[in-house]
Amino acid sequence: MLSEEVKIIEHKSIPEGIRIICGLPDVGLVGVIAAAHIISKLNLEEVAYIETDLLPPIIMLENGLPKSPIRIYGDGGLMVLSSEIAIPSNIINSIVKSIVEWAWRKKANEVLTLGGLPVPNRHEIEKLRIFGAASDENTLKKLTENEIEVIQRGFLVGPQALILKYCAEKNISAIALLAETFYNYPDPEASSVVIQALNRIMKINIDVSELIEKGEEVRLAMRDMMRRTQTELAKMRKTQEYDVPGFYIR
Repeated sequence: MLSEEVKIIEHKSIPEGIRIICGLPDVGLVGVIAAAHIISKLNLEEVAYIETDLLPPIIMLENGLPKSPIRIYGDGGLMVLSSEIAIPSNIINSIVKSIVEWAWRKKANEVLTLGGLPVPNRHEIEKLRIFGAASDENTLKKLTENEIEVIQRGFLVGPQALILKYCAEKNISAIALLAETFYNYPDPEASSVVIQALNRIMKINIDVSELIEKGEEVRLAMRDMMRRTQTELAKMRKTQEYDVPGFYIR
């Protein structure tokens, strides 16, 4: 049905062969916080947005003008996708599938999705670990080459899982970077760890010192979004990431 379409509307020219960083709401809001920091530090401009009747009737107001809550920022060959609302669990498949379709049409060189892995003892951990997964064997090598621990076996639930799945189906090189994080508290420290891993993979240098210094301010600003995201994560059975898959015979 037309009303259920998800469209990506470009209002600036976007070349082919782009690299796309995705920061969608998930545990600890790791990807959302990281994406916002990257957009700010690289001074990226809005180049596209998602339009769909599937979302609740919400707009963002900036200087009195309406904006989509899910937008793409970019400069040259680098794009950053970010959402300023919790995406309802019943439409996340449609949203992510449309994003990957758009990436495929743009002949994207790489998609990198940023997020977290919930750990029950997060408050006791001083040095957060970073983990990764990829859409194919060749892309997986980038993780080991950059000292990122590969998730050998486990469950992944939510937007990162869908991005890897749909990118694999479209033969798009994709990486998920996931830092240890809280399940239900905004975690700018985890976001900084993810950005540092991204720096190594993309050979860039995004400074994270300000993000760490303003950690408490970020946590307070993100409280409401985290609460709404937590509700949607529960519907996705996100807590299954704590589980260990059963043994199987090869």
